[in-house]
Parts: sequence; C-alpha cells; structure tokens
Amino acid sequence: MGDASSVTKSQEKPTENGVSDTERKIAEQIPRLRRYARALLGDPVRSDDLVQEALLRGLSRSHLWQPGTDIRAWMFTILHNIHVNNQRQRHARAEYQELVDDQPEMATPPSQEQSLEIRDLARALQLLPDPQRQVVLLVGLEGMNYKSVAAVLEVPVGTVMSRLHRGRESLRRLMAYGPPATASDEDGKRHMSP
Repeated sequence: MGDASSVTKSQEKPTENGVSDTERKIAEQIPRLRRYARALLGDPVRSDDLVQEALLRGLSRSHLWQPGTDIRAWMFTILHNIHVNNQRQRHARAEYQELVDDQPEMATPPSQEQSLEIRDLARALQLLPDPQRQVVLLVGLEGMNYKSVAAVLEVPVGTVMSRLHRGRESLRRLMAYGPPATASDEDGKRHMSP
C-alpha cells in the first residue's frame, strides 16, 4: 500500500520546468488526438475544440490515470466519450451545421490525382456511420490494435473487428462507385433538366 501512494505522490511532483510526468505524457498525445479528431469530424475548428476539451478533462483528472497503463488509450477514451456526448447533445437540440468544403492547409499541394483521391477518401469517411468511422480511423489512421480500440470505444473486440470490416467494405464501394443517389438527388436532376 505504501508503494502505490509513493508512486502517486512522485507522479504529482512537478519536474524542473513545473510539468509533471503525467502532464508531459498527456501533452505527447496532442498530435495523435488532433489527427484523429480532424479525420473524425472533418472540421478543423470543431476538432481542435474537441481536442482542447479532452486535454482539459485529461489534465483535470490526471490523478485518475493509473501509471503503467496506456495513456494513449486513456486519452482517446476521454476524447471519444466527449465526442459521443457532443453528438447526443447536437441530435437532442436538432442543430444542423452546414457542410463546408475542405480547405487544404498544405504549403505544397500534392499532384492533382492524389489530391482528388484524398478529397474522395475524406468525403467517403464522412459518409460512414459513426461507429464504423471511429474504428476505421483508430485502426487505420492511429495504428491502434483491436484490443486498444475496444477499450477506447467500450465495445467487445469482435465488435471492433466487424465494424472495421464493414467500414472498409463501405469505403471500397464509396471510393469505387461514389455515394448512392438519393431520391432527392434524382428529383433535383429531373427539375434541372429542360
């Protein structure tokens, strides 16, 4: 029992620059959290807000993190839970935000073909249901293993595997054939034709 309290106390002790080891480990996750949030939401402003909220929550509850466990998975769980809560609130309020075309932030744009493929992939990702998109991004973009993804999303490993399979298949179809036409799309085309 004395060992656990000494670990907690030493973890809380700031280093030379006033930052604890746990705070440093949380800060190291920022690039991964930002990359995941941007791919998940498709909006740089909303994704940065999501990451900031996750960081604030993680730092304010850093005493709850257990040393020796995966801090990356812990922070992704926090970010995921905030995202789910935000989605629930958004649906409850029935707010709809206008979709904004992606604005490239690269200094030197890639070749035209690569740029179109990236744009198509980003759009296809946004068309996936949230559970599939989350798993595809955590495994494909973040390189997390199935067990870590299951812990972050609080689902069984089998569910992660099936969502990943369905998400990849949906992405292949969307990339090959584009999104399915809806009745409103067809109506709009009929009205535009002379």
